[in-house]
Parts: sequence; structure tokens; C-alpha cells
Amino acid sequence: MVVATGFFDGVHLGHRLVIEQLVKAAAARGDESMVMTFWPHPRNVLQKDARSLRLLTALDEKTRMLHELGVSRVEVQRFTKEFSNMTTREYLCMLRDNYGADTVLLGYDNRMGSDAAAPDDVAREAEAIGLEVVRTEMVSNDCGAAVSSTKIRKCLEEGDVLGANGMLGYSYCLHGVVVAGNRLGRTMGFPTANMQLYEPLKLVPGNGVYYVRVKVLGREFCGMCNIGLRPTVATGNSRTIETNIFGFDEDIYGLDMELSFVSKIRDEVRFASVDQLKAQLEKDRDACMSMM
Repeated sequence: MVVATGFFDGVHLGHRLVIEQLVKAAAARGDESMVMTFWPHPRNVLQKDARSLRLLTALDEKTRMLHELGVSRVEVQRFTKEFSNMTTREYLCMLRDNYGADTVLLGYDNRMGSDAAAPDDVAREAEAIGLEVVRTEMVSNDCGAAVSSTKIRKCLEEGDVLGANGMLGYSYCLHGVVVAGNRLGRTMGFPTANMQLYEPLKLVPGNGVYYVRVKVLGREFCGMCNIGLRPTVATGNSRTIETNIFGFDEDIYGLDMELSFVSKIRDEVRFASVDQLKAQLEKDRDACMSMM
């Protein structure tokens, strides 16, 4: 077994290089490839700011992506405080003894164990217990900085879906069920599908209007999505995800829907009247359609 280990949140371009080399190394040796990942996120268990952490991929999304990239086996290790006490050597021995690992693949910044060993130290520990080590290089963004899940989260929080997508290697997605709204959009000629996320810890992009691609009923459409507090028509602080699907007007309450974010159109703003809001929505739709 050739093994890579980590949380792999987002399965971004840096992760994909690791997985590509993992699959190649396994094929060259005639072995299986395996990813050992964790759930929940270590920060959710060990740090005081756990509630503020939002994820780029739900567990089922991450597992599906890893398999699509050619990984033979994905093992999900429940991350607990007890598990976090394992040293690097103990962890590597567990991979060798419990899963038949004979090769471990390390990313350029891959740390592990309660001793938070750096890649060079991990490599020495691995070789000391008879494991072969394969190392990968850093993947950088357009500015030359290392691609990371933290940088992608920051982009999304700021509404920079283009920047996030560039580091992910695909369009960022939200996945959920369509729930009932107040139907105000329909009265303005812009019926919307309100989404409730399946994974409550999934990161939602910053408030604003976005051009999105929509998968529903086994078909794909284009649309515009508003994320925010709806300041023109609502007085509360409840954040919603509402999507106007172009050329679509079917009853989809209770059904599965996926949004892929292509570009941000504008920030969310408060308008003086519903008529002004409607006029702006028409401009937003035109802006989205110009990208189709």
C-alpha cells in the first residue's frame, strides 16, 4: 500500500499533485493507493476557535473527489484528542502495521504527529521503520505563494470566487436541498430556489450576487445567486442562499440542488424600494447572461 495522509480540505491543486504522484507511485509498484484522512477537522477538536472554521468540502465530497482522482482506498480516521497524542513514529507504525503501508507520500509541508514533525523529520522516521518515502513539490498561485486551504477560504469569504477557483482547479460548489422561501422574488419576475446546506460547516462565499451554474433534476442550468441578508426586503439577520435559475420554473421544493460559483457580479446592497431592486436584478441577469 502506498499511503498519503492529511485532511485534504478542498482537494485543491496542491493536494491534486500529491494524489497524482500517489496514484503513479502505486501503479509503478503494483500496489494499491490509499489516502488516510480525518473527520472532524483537527482544529474543531483541538483549538478554541473551532466554531469559526468552515470547510471547503464535506466528507462525502472529499471522498468522492479522491476516488475520482484514482485513489483505490480512502480511510477516514475519527480525529479525537486521544488520537492526536500519537507521535509521528506511532502514526507511521500504525499505517504500516494496520494498513500494510510500505511507502508514504509526503507533501512539501506535510506535518504529522503530536510532535508536529516537519517533512524532513517525517521522512527520517519513516525510513527508520522501513517505509519508502516519496516527496512532492510546492504548488503556487499566480503570485508565487503556496496554494493552501486557508488562502482559498479567505478568497471565498471575500467573494473572490475566481481566485478561489484558480487554486482549487475547479468551480467551488455548494450542495443542499431546496426549501420554501417568502416567494417575493416570484412577484418581481425572479422566482428563486432557496438552499439549505447538507453540511452545516460548509463555507458559504461572502455576501453578494454571483453568476452560478445549477444542477437540479439531473440537468444543468445557468443562474444568479444572492447570498446575504436581503436588506431591501428583510429586517432580520438570517443569511440566505437564493438562486434565480434562468429558463426554469418548476416546483423543486425538497429536491437536491448543487451550485457551482463562476464569478461575483456585485456586493449585496440595500435599495430604496422594491422597484429599484427589481431594476438592479434585471441588470444582474444581463451581466450573468453575457458570461454564458
